[in-house]
Amino acid sequence: MNISPIPEPEKRSASKIPMVGASFDILYRMDVAVWVYDIDNAQIVHANPAACKIWGAEVESELQSRDLREDMSSTVGKRLRQYQSDFLASDSTFTELWTLYPNGSPTSVMVIYRGYELLDGRMGMICEVVGESEDTPENLRSAEALLHTDVMIMLFGVSGPALYLNPAARNSLRAPISGLDDIFVDPQDLSRGLGEIERVGEHRTVTKFHTVNGVRWFDVSIKSCSDAVTGQPALLLTSIDVSDLKEARDTARHLADRDQLTNLHNRSYLQNHLAWLEDCGTAAGLTLIIFDIDKFKTINDRHGHDAGDTVLRQIATRARAVLPPQNLLARFGGDEFVVVVSERIGEAELANQIEKMRTAIAKPIQHEQTRLNVSVSIGVSQFNDDYSRAAQVMREADIALYASKQAGRDRVTYFNAEMGDAVAARDLLEVELNSAVEREEFVLHYQPRLDVTSGKIVGAEGLVRWNHPRDGVLLPGAFISVCEETGLIDDLGRLVLELGVTQAIKWNKEGRGLNISLNVSPRQFSDPTFLSTLSELAKRAGFPKGRVELEITESVLIGDHQLIADKLRAITAMGYQIAIDDFGTGYSNLSYISRFPLTCLKIDRSFIDQLPEAGPIVQLILTLGKQIGATVVSEGVETQDQLDWLTDHACEEVQGFLITKALPTDKFEAFIGGFSLPKKPAVSC
Repeated sequence: MNISPIPEPEKRSASKIPMVGASFDILYRMDVAVWVYDIDNAQIVHANPAACKIWGAEVESELQSRDLREDMSSTVGKRLRQYQSDFLASDSTFTELWTLYPNGSPTSVMVIYRGYELLDGRMGMICEVVGESEDTPENLRSAEALLHTDVMIMLFGVSGPALYLNPAARNSLRAPISGLDDIFVDPQDLSRGLGEIERVGEHRTVTKFHTVNGVRWFDVSIKSCSDAVTGQPALLLTSIDVSDLKEARDTARHLADRDQLTNLHNRSYLQNHLAWLEDCGTAAGLTLIIFDIDKFKTINDRHGHDAGDTVLRQIATRARAVLPPQNLLARFGGDEFVVVVSERIGEAELANQIEKMRTAIAKPIQHEQTRLNVSVSIGVSQFNDDYSRAAQVMREADIALYASKQAGRDRVTYFNAEMGDAVAARDLLEVELNSAVEREEFVLHYQPRLDVTSGKIVGAEGLVRWNHPRDGVLLPGAFISVCEETGLIDDLGRLVLELGVTQAIKWNKEGRGLNISLNVSPRQFSDPTFLSTLSELAKRAGFPKGRVELEITESVLIGDHQLIADKLRAITAMGYQIAIDDFGTGYSNLSYISRFPLTCLKIDRSFIDQLPEAGPIVQLILTLGKQIGATVVSEGVETQDQLDWLTDHACEEVQGFLITKALPTDKFEAFIGGFSLPKKPAVSC
């Protein structure tokens, strides 16, 4: 059974008729079809002969036995419940077009229906046919669609009263509804809509409605029209629930605009915001503050990325808590954050805001059982009154940040013109570095490693140098930081391995019997292509297994110990040796060090500088080396006293300026050819 309402149901006062004994005798004598419907049980409980004829039943008992739920749509079921609710609330009758399907054949009739109290007190309804429909098929189908659609269709008088609500609207909206202000959550949305209708006759918006399920979002179209019954001006509303779609779009927008770790705005949002400020002409006088975390990489390397994430979240929370709410705080990427000071303020107030933020951030951060001390370096730049571009101001703030780091970190630097010159020089250096890789201007110089017992040079550490076409030989301090910032460090690391292995093969063919050690950065070690690079080099003809040593730092050993151990074993299986560089400054724990296939420990030069005061530490490292079967090398040996102390305490190898500085290949080969260890002066009695 389907029920198709006409656009404007008739509504008039009526009384509920109690069912008493022979009350229906007169109905059985009427030519008009009348039946009583039990809404709860979906059954016809009484029907006169005319009604039986319409329903295609020979006798009343046959009709009473039918379960009308079998061919009833869910929409019709909801509509019948609406009727029942109306009957319980008031004495009303409605005239609507019903499409019945007796024996599967559609029959459209106009029916008056009213509430009817059944014998057990439940609310049913009495239905009276007032004529068959003479509508065209198109009209019948449109009425049918009006019943079943999920789109809410409503007609309101201009003065406010609700003239008609289709089943979807009645099922969704919160009753009672006397006017549009009972539906709209935001009165301003309604006011704007009515104003536009007054001007152009229609309005469309997405707004919130009060519904039986709480506040929901709807795509609403409002058009001015005339009431088909009275001819008076009216408003026709068509509304589609778009809450799920809007929530999905809001979620997508949130994901697109927010950093997932800190929940701050992200780089994309920041760039769009700055572009909007430019377009609006409101950027002049505003300030950009860029800050990043000092030695953040060290935190990740020593304590793991979970600790790094904790630091990032805490700093974001602390900065947001002390900055004025109107200032935009965004995570630009990595450990870099940006603050947009959204209004022109004085220097003193700006400095006060920055200092508050620094103070809040500088408090120790607890991660599991570890207290992490953090600080930030800050760069500041302003949009000038001549309307500078956002990209330019970002660049200037970044330059100031770099200056803060160069000056020792944990400080604030304001951009000035002189910094621009320094940056221009750095940019030139970056361009030259790219060319240097292509032109193979990088070479290795070799610093000898001396076997203390035999007095012979047994190996060398390969140290990278840049043969600059204008400035001559440059040490790593002049270019490594720029390589790390630009990502060139990856290419440089591969080049160092290539040069070192090539030299090791050459020396091996010449029968020199020299070991070569090469530095590997944590970034290089974690590169997914690192093992394949080493494998390709190890497959070269003449590769001297056991003669190429890779120096890693203790920070590389932090993390998944089993995974790192497996990786190191894979490297040693290729024929490489593994040394720990700058040993003693970080992760010196025998229980973990002993798990890794290490062949060498290199004592950090800071301990050698402090001999004999640092003697106990050096002795401990010497003992540790013996326990794990690793050679111990002392770096930075510059005096005879240092060499004597190390010799007396059975250190196996040393390197440093006392022997010689790092030398180009040809000079290194000449040096070792005529080298002899200076004799320890005799002690006079």
